[in-house]
Amino acid sequence: MIIEAILIMSGLGFIFGFILSYASKKLEVKVDTVLQDLIGCLPGVNCGACGYPSCKSYAEAVFKEECAKDLCKVGKKPVEDKINEIMLKKKTS
Repeated sequence: MIIEAILIMSGLGFIFGFILSYASKKLEVKVDTVLQDLIGCLPGVNCGACGYPSCKSYAEAVFKEECAKDLCKVGKKPVEDKINEIMLKKKTS
């Protein structure tokens, strides 16, 4: 009786594991690497000095070209240069 329960639970675990692994590949959300690069080049302090609540939301606005690239008050000129470099890479690819 215990062996049957162990076999049933093992079989169900294998089946559900297979379904989850298939679903994770089939339903995967593709993330643009340019957006990830923009988020990575920002300081990540989420100060709001740029007018956006977080560095991620500022990076998304820059990615969509909805705002200026020089709004980061914490990173100043080095961050602006890095943003320009990343956006230039986006336009050429």
